[in-house]
Amino acid sequence: MNTPALLLLPALPVLLHALAAALAGAGARDTAWRRAEGAALGATLAAAAALVAVLAGGPLAGFGLRLDTPGAVVALLVGFVGWVIVRYSHRYLQGEANERRYLRLLALTLAAVSLVLAADHLLLLAAAWIGTSLTLHRLLRFYVERPAARLAAHKKFLSARAGDAALLGAVALLGSAFGTLSLDAMLALAAEQGVPPLAQAGLALLVVTALLKCAQFPLHGWLIQVMEAPTPVSALLHAGVVNLGGFVLIRFAPMLADAPLALVLLAAVATATVVAATLVMGTRISIKVALAWSTVAQMGFMLLQVALGLPAMALLHLVAHSLYKAHAFLAAGGVVQRQQALRLAPAATPSASRWALAAVAVPALIVGAGVASGALATAAAALAGAVLGLALVPLAASGRLGAALAVALGWFAGHAVASWLVVPATFAVPLTLVAVVAAALLAMFALQAAVALRPGWHAVRRLYPWAYGGFYVDERVSRALLARWPVPDEPAAAQPLSSTLAGAR
Repeated sequence: MNTPALLLLPALPVLLHALAAALAGAGARDTAWRRAEGAALGATLAAAAALVAVLAGGPLAGFGLRLDTPGAVVALLVGFVGWVIVRYSHRYLQGEANERRYLRLLALTLAAVSLVLAADHLLLLAAAWIGTSLTLHRLLRFYVERPAARLAAHKKFLSARAGDAALLGAVALLGSAFGTLSLDAMLALAAEQGVPPLAQAGLALLVVTALLKCAQFPLHGWLIQVMEAPTPVSALLHAGVVNLGGFVLIRFAPMLADAPLALVLLAAVATATVVAATLVMGTRISIKVALAWSTVAQMGFMLLQVALGLPAMALLHLVAHSLYKAHAFLAAGGVVQRQQALRLAPAATPSASRWALAAVAVPALIVGAGVASGALATAAAALAGAVLGLALVPLAASGRLGAALAVALGWFAGHAVASWLVVPATFAVPLTLVAVVAAALLAMFALQAAVALRPGWHAVRRLYPWAYGGFYVDERVSRALLARWPVPDEPAAAQPLSSTLAGAR
């Protein structure tokens, strides 16, 4: 039963972060930071309490808010990552001229993200998501004197405004189709009456929104080029804000099951993004840029899981990726040192026969175990298991089969928990869609294997410069966009666009 005290839990993280933002300019500098840290810790504890309440008594709903198990899990994740980022920022920003402005914007961003997670009314959801983008835009421009920072923030601004337009269109169409703007009511009506064509069009626009805000091809370049922002902002973006598109689609998953156009669009763009970004990531030398390309690829794979009818797997992917990326960015110095050590250390390349054996045995073992246990009950789920197996091939081929199996067991355990939290955990999608995605991912693995085993092969040497250049998609898109909407003039002198784009790669 939802008592007034329990109904406060979804709103409490929003209120705490908003209060920290309002008080950012009051008192001593350290006092303001301690208030923000306390608010972030309080938001984490409130999210934990909300998760316990949801698990015990069902979703918390009222006053335009709704927190179900996926929302409570992600709220706890955001609360914890936000607390870590606030504490890190306290040290990182010490002595900066605009430190209090940064603190205010960081707290407002965390408040807006928390509201996206708890919103039931679609206008409230849209306002919070748009607000998140606007406050993050100002954080990305924290070092506004840097031309690369201005360029990346401007490109994200253009992409985000297109996403906002699609989002408002989706809200209008969904509201007209169902006669309500409550997501809870929409899901109930869709379960009883199906999803009408007007709502399917709205879901297609919602997919466009998620693709734009998750930095999918071809408007992905801004996410690669935001490295000029403060490191904790990069961590917040890659570990939290960019995941919101996946979270929103997980909440809409029961309706997406009856929207084939939206699913095909989502699968097509996400698959292209996964394939291209994975190939590009393998050519990167800069650790932070490689991490950025990794985020593009991982966002694509998370969205692809939703398109294949696997929202529970998408939730598991979201949580695991967020924790990993937050650690990777906030510990970037250690990551760089470890990667340099690995590159300097001599390493034997596994033979082609060992790769081939691992490529057959590991996916077969994972898929076989999953099908036999019932964990991978659909063709799409079996494909996800096979992809995990292929990802573990380099580990197994190098002789670390035990580590590969440990990762697989951890994935199965996480999948079991996620399937319990997300209802429905799966929904049916056309086998043709699964087959096309499987063929694309298998081709990607074959190219990766060729690069690893036959780097001197003529086809690999021809592919490499294209992959290193990101297939030159971002340059073409950027020139077209900036010709129409140039970067606003700033007092600081700006370097030529061509050199800025080249440096961002």
